[in-house]
Amino acid sequence: MHTNIPSGKQVLTTLLKADFITQWRNRRSVVLVLLVPVIILISWKGLIKNFGGAFVIANCITIGLTAIGLMGYSNSIARDRDKGIFQRLRVAPVPSWSIMVSRLLVQLAMILLLTTAIYIAGHYFDNITLTPVSYLLGYFVSIVGGALYLGLGQAIVGRINNAETVNSTCRLVYFIFIMVGMFGDLGMLGNTIDQLVKWSPYGAVKHIIADAIEPGNWSMVTNTYLMVTIGYAIIFSYLGIKWFKWNSNK
Repeated sequence: MHTNIPSGKQVLTTLLKADFITQWRNRRSVVLVLLVPVIILISWKGLIKNFGGAFVIANCITIGLTAIGLMGYSNSIARDRDKGIFQRLRVAPVPSWSIMVSRLLVQLAMILLLTTAIYIAGHYFDNITLTPVSYLLGYFVSIVGGALYLGLGQAIVGRINNAETVNSTCRLVYFIFIMVGMFGDLGMLGNTIDQLVKWSPYGAVKHIIADAIEPGNWSMVTNTYLMVTIGYAIIFSYLGIKWFKWNSNK
């Protein structure tokens, strides 16, 4: 008896289709992820004169990336693990790597969608016009920054088994990152906190996005921020892979 084993490409295509359908069914959460940074972008219109359009757009993209990694990706992984979806997939003739690659490709699409939404809102509501190079560099560093937050989300869901605890932890980390990051970046928390924020995940991602949007400001310091961002992404991803359990009961 001959058994037809699907190829890796067929498996990945099927998983990707299923994950995009799931994402579409959860489109309310997707809208919220996109809506929050866009609302902040519009409400910060008065800051453009003092800080510039790149500063406002960079902060809003960073906020959106944080939401994707901590509020979207990690919670969906924890929920599916708790329901036993990963266990059922692993007993099927499906490579383990394809399961996570499919999820990450969906999040990559979310990152591109988020960045595009903020670019459009910035252009039509705040009259922020960028060059084609700025748009392309902005997409590139947004993906790099998104990798950092996806890695952080993976680390949290890897370390914590309970889905509800993952949800509450991610909400707490998200709140801390956003509040400390925004107010620290505006210089409202003192010099010491300001320096810490600059080299935090929030600050590093924000700086590379801001300098990518204004390529003339790209410097050796920006390269350092880029290396720090990649370093954060590697560390978080390594810990997330090391700690991750396919079954929440283990």
